[in-house]
Amino acid sequence: MKRKSSRLGLWLAIAGSLLLAISVSRGADRKIAFIAGKPSHGPGEHEHRAGCLLLKECIEKAPGVQLAMLYVNGWPTAPGALDGYDTIVIYSDGGGGHPALEDDHLKQLGALMNKGVGLVCIHYAVEPTLEKGQKEFLDWIGGAFEVNWSVNPHWHADFKTLPKHPVTRGVQPFSIEDEWYFNMRFREGMKGVTPVLTAIPPESTMSRADGAHEGNPAVREMVKRGDPQHVAWAYERPNGGAGVWFYRRPFSSQLGQ
Repeated sequence: MKRKSSRLGLWLAIAGSLLLAISVSRGADRKIAFIAGKPSHGPGEHEHRAGCLLLKECIEKAPGVQLAMLYVNGWPTAPGALDGYDTIVIYSDGGGGHPALEDDHLKQLGALMNKGVGLVCIHYAVEPTLEKGQKEFLDWIGGAFEVNWSVNPHWHADFKTLPKHPVTRGVQPFSIEDEWYFNMRFREGMKGVTPVLTAIPPESTMSRADGAHEGNPAVREMVKRGDPQHVAWAYERPNGGAGVWFYRRPFSSQLGQ
């Protein structure tokens, strides 16, 4: 059967990542907290609330999930609001506007990660800053978008094969055009990292000037060589914490805020 462009594949993989992130937690009552960032783009783009709402609805139907709570417009303000959750999902802006980088939020996350809580960062939320957050993100999710190294073009990615992994259960190879980040910064030697979606970016992805997100000499050379690029991955921490991975933007443009 000929493979078709499929956003269903995206959602199955995202849902699989959330289930993976809680799969190693102890006890039957598993809980997920969604942190939806503040609106920052036009309608149909980066709709944090809509994307989290759809994922929340999907996950709540899964066996073993007792509660999925949604926090809208950034970090929950109540003290200890994230205590007791097995997985934290962040879909928000990144860089200096990343909610995890504000105030003492990295410290709060660190305490949760040390307890084995899972962390899922969706799309732009995978980008901390070099000065703050990158070391932690590499430790917690195995990789991150790094400015002046990683790039964010729109391109048609063709995922011809998928690894055998809990994240990919029920997902078939697919292809789709979207804003696929690549040339990500991973942990040294990819230790603990399992690539989930890998494709070869076309030369058209480098048809723009160099910039913090747009391009650089190193990535241009990689594209010219035809190097495969990992755009989604799973990560399991060496301390026995929850499996964690990043996925790119959900198709919340079809949902509305």
